[in-house]
Parts: sequence; C-alpha cells; structure tokens
Amino acid sequence: MAKIINVIKGTKDILPQDISSWHKLEQTALDVFGKYGYKEIRTPIFEATELFARGVGDTTDIVNKEMYTFEKSDRSLTLRPENTAGVVRSFIENGMTRLSAPVKLWYHGPMFRYERPQAGRQRQFHQVGVEMFGVKQPAADAEVIMLAVDYLKALGLNDLLVEINSLGCPACRDTYKKRIKEVLKPEFENLCDDCKNRYEKNPLRLLDCKVESCREIFEKPEIKKVIESDFICEECAEHYSELKSYLDKMGIKYAENKLLVRGLDYYNRTVFEIKSNNLGSQNAVCGGGRYDSLVKNLGGEDTPAVGWAMGMERLNSLLPPILPEKIDAYVVSNYLPEAFLLAKKLRSAGKTVEIDLANKKFMKQLEKASKIAKFALILGEDEIKNHTVSVKNLETSEQNTVKADEVAALI
Repeated sequence: MAKIINVIKGTKDILPQDISSWHKLEQTALDVFGKYGYKEIRTPIFEATELFARGVGDTTDIVNKEMYTFEKSDRSLTLRPENTAGVVRSFIENGMTRLSAPVKLWYHGPMFRYERPQAGRQRQFHQVGVEMFGVKQPAADAEVIMLAVDYLKALGLNDLLVEINSLGCPACRDTYKKRIKEVLKPEFENLCDDCKNRYEKNPLRLLDCKVESCREIFEKPEIKKVIESDFICEECAEHYSELKSYLDKMGIKYAENKLLVRGLDYYNRTVFEIKSNNLGSQNAVCGGGRYDSLVKNLGGEDTPAVGWAMGMERLNSLLPPILPEKIDAYVVSNYLPEAFLLAKKLRSAGKTVEIDLANKKFMKQLEKASKIAKFALILGEDEIKNHTVSVKNLETSEQNTVKADEVAALI
C-alpha cells in the first residue's frame, strides 16, 4: 500500500461539515460592508517580495522570520503574509487615486506566515479586512472601527473590548523613540534577543513584545512614565481627541492602551485592536490603524488611508457550530432515468435535489433521505405509469401522492 501523504503542518482542510460557518463570515461581510459602501477586491496570493519588504517593513518579524519566499525566473516572489500591501499596490496600479474619495475596499482570503501553529492561528490562515483611502480626518478612523464592531455584532459577538492608541506622526514619533531608547538603555542586557535587535532598528516595536520579562521591565515606574507620556504633537493630539469624541457619540466603549503599537511598520497616528474575553491570552480578533505614508512609499501619490483585518479562524472559534442545512428533496427510486428527469425539473425550479446513483435498495435510499433532506420523493413503477410522485414529509412523516408537475410547489 502506498504511503499516505498528510496535510502540511500549520494548514487545515476546511471540510464540508464546517463550511457553513465560513459562509456565514463571508456573507455577513458582504451584507454589513455593503451597507457602508465598501466594494470587494481580490488580489493575487503571491506578490513581488519587495512589496512586503517596503510595505510591511524590513524590521518586522513578518519580513525577517515568517514569509514564504521563493525564486522563479530570477525573481523573488512571496506568498502574501497580509493583504494591505497588496491592496495598496492594486490601488496604485489600477489608477484608483483618480476615483472620488473615499475609496472603500474590502477583501477576504488566505494569508501565509511561517510561525508556530496555535489556537486560532495557522501557517495558512484567512483574513477578512477593509481599507479606506483618501480621507485624513479622524472621521475615517471612527467609521472603520464602527464597521468592525458592527460586523462582529452581526456575527453575534458582543463580549468585546476596543483598545486604541495614537503613535503620532513621524516627527513626534522620532522624539518618542529617542526617549524610549534612553530610558531602556540601562535595561538593554535584560531584554530578550528580539528586543535587542529592535532597540536600534525600531524601538517602538519593543512595546509590542509579549515576553514576560520584557513586560515586567516596561512596568517599572521610571520606564512606564515615559511610555505613558503624552509625546504626540498638537495636531496629532487633536486628531486623537476627535476620534475619541466620535467613538463616545457612537456609544462605542473603548480603553486607551499606551503599549499598543501593532506589529507593522506602516502605521501612524491611530492604532486599535478589538479583543474577546473568550480567547485566552491571544485574544485579539481585529487589528488595524492609519497608514498615511504607505501609498507614497509604494510609489503612489500621497494618500491618507486607514483599515483593519480580522483572522477568520479566530472568528470561527467564537461562533457556535452551525448545523448543515438539509436539502429540499431526495428522490427515492430504482428507475434512474426517470429520477434524473424529476431531479432536473426540480433543480430548474430552484430546488436542491439529490438522487441515488448506486441503485441501492429502497430502504437504504429512504434512510439516507431522512438524514439529509426535508422531503423524500418516491418514484416507483406505479408513480411513473400514472405521472405522479409520492411526497413524504420527513419531519412529520405525512405522505401524499401528487401529479409530477405539482411537486415543486408542494416542497
């Protein structure tokens, strides 16, 4: 016997019995995002490696450790580890800067990162997300947060916490980085290896560290005071204040978290996460923020932008199981040509119908029908001769014989 080939570690099959919950995530996105005026976009699952190095940032763990990169025809290509850079590339390449602002886009699909698989996180995982281009005012930040909350509530998820922070603009953020480095310099040798690397390249990423010993360092009074200082400039502070005012007016409860920086280099000003108390320590279901310089950094015009992404595996883990919906009818018959014709007629009328293709015994067919269908359509010799069908309601066991052309209306 040939050796069985198993699924690759960090990937999973999405089986037929599980697909209903995925359809719910996708259909709810289509419904909710459409009400806000967002249009779906689908980008390739691999792009030029340079797109992610420039877009996501060469100091991030994603670019340094987690990308699936391969060479083809002397060109470096990468399976997308996230989709914002790809959407921005498409926005530029397809001339969407000429469209009236705001340009509102949403997407869903697989992403790829080489990291340790854990609950709700795989090496091939799926995200649903939105991007808005062309509006620099905090009203755009408020709308995408409100959209995320509305989407989660439409899925039936209400036990949520919105955390927000402002990273400021490049000018005030540079001053903050210097202060972070100064106050952490005496603790440098006590930092984890990743934080030692981040210390020079991107000191803000230090605050995103999940290592407990580093978190304890950040809690020291003299260090915490610098972290929690109001470093942002007057213009950035006004933007942040207006955002909070919008959230207050919309009744969205939030908490400010000065350690919230997000893991990607392109963010500026607003960053946010939405967390669920039902996921344990890795409890973020949504993350996003503003990235006003990314379009320009990738060769486009200077265009403000804001967006977010959600891991669909994590969302699925929070949803109750969805039982597969039964089909409308199952044709129970040992007269296959006639069964085919009846099924074809009913399918043309919009009904979901299956027939027995293996010529199983009558009782075996009826047994299967009772498991997967709402009605059993019995087509025997007498029914065929009289152009009738015996229709059995499999929920009530009521059975009637009707003319063949009346079946569609009855079921």
